[in-house]
Order: sequence, then C-alpha cells, then structure tokens
Amino acid sequence: MIEILGYPIYSGYKKEILNGIEQIVSSEGCVHIVSGNPEVLYQGLFEKSLYENFTSKRSIIIPDGVGVIFSAKVKGLKVKEKIAGIEVMQDIISYCNKKDKSIYLLGSKESVVKRCKTNIESTYKNIKVVGYKDGYFDLDNCDDIIEDINKCNPDVLFVAMGCPRQERFIIRYMDKLPCKVFMGVGGSFDILAGELKRAPKWMITFGIEWLYRILKEPFRIKRMKSIPKFMIRAIIGKV
Repeated sequence: MIEILGYPIYSGYKKEILNGIEQIVSSEGCVHIVSGNPEVLYQGLFEKSLYENFTSKRSIIIPDGVGVIFSAKVKGLKVKEKIAGIEVMQDIISYCNKKDKSIYLLGSKESVVKRCKTNIESTYKNIKVVGYKDGYFDLDNCDDIIEDINKCNPDVLFVAMGCPRQERFIIRYMDKLPCKVFMGVGGSFDILAGELKRAPKWMITFGIEWLYRILKEPFRIKRMKSIPKFMIRAIIGKV
C-alpha cells in the first residue's frame, strides 16, 4: 500500500488483488472496492462519509486512473500498475463463477442492466446472477431495493450509478445488506452490455483510455476538471 492524501492505495499487481480482497472480507466481514480515479478520490475529500469509508479497514482502493499513478510517481511512491475497475469486476465475476458465489447487478438503465446480465450469463456458464435493478431510484426511499437484495442474498453487489452516487449508496446501505463484496463500477455495465467499447489496447497501454472516453462521450470533459485539482493536492500533500 501507498498513501496519498490519507488514502491507502493498493500498489501491487492486479493478479494479487483477489487475495487482498479475501483477507479484508475475512477480517472485516465485507469489503468495499473503490475504483480510485482522481474524480472519486477528489470527491471524497469533500464528503466526510466517503472519506471515512475510503480510509477504513474494510475498503480497498485500486489505482484506477493515470492521475493517481502520476501523482504517486512525482511523490516517489511506487505503484506496480494501473488497475482498471472493469478488469477487477471481471476477475471477481470469474472467481464467483468458479467458486459458486452469486452476484447482484444494480444500476444503469433497465435495458442495459438486463443485457449486461444476459451477456455475463452467456460468458460465465456457472455464474449465478441472483438479481438486478436499474439505477433510477431515490437513495432516500429505496426500501424495496434493499429488501430485494436481502432476499436474493448475493455474495457480491456491483453498483453502476456513477460517482459519487454509487459510493453513497454502498456506504449508506452496506451494513444493512448481506453482501461480502461491494463495488462501484461506473459505466462497466454499458461495456459488458455491448453499449460501449473500451479503448483500443494500445491506448490503454499508453494510459490514454481517458481520451478515448472523452471522444466517445464528450460530456465527460466537465468531469475531467477534478484530475488536475486532485493531482495538485496530492503532490503538495494538502487534503
């Protein structure tokens, strides 16, 4: 682990992260996997509940963003590799497929989450997708969703509602749910559903997947303002 702005950030290889997740579940009962890109971590600096959760023993922050990797390098901190949230999600699904664990999909549009479920089930023949629900609901009035998740009793809950809404949902309700693993996955449902494609491999390799996403979804450019803001704070060490 390395520390940036008080955040403990996973600094090992992706292939080893499942072991780290299992250790946290074993010691803390559950784990919140945080896709630690600058947008998510910058938002956490201004929301006490987010910051406290991200820095708690039952959270693991993955370095999902070149802004985080660059900030670490400038500070002389070593991170083995950038780890994309969707890749960790796929690794967890694969693990669940092999270990007879179940998942629940929450978020995105109904048509997208349904297609995401279908595609996951066609790819992972033994996977148990025990429930799904779109992300269009009031966070303050969602007892029916909490009841459904509890009834389905999934081991893993993937929440695709964008930052910081998905993180707020997880933090607010994780103590009321039976899941062992919670993960906010942003636009991953869109990719797994076939609505969007990831950047070409060469762009991912060179750390410019963010540019591809902006070209495909120009509205994202407004959200990019948090990257330099986070990096400046990270480099000078100001929370």
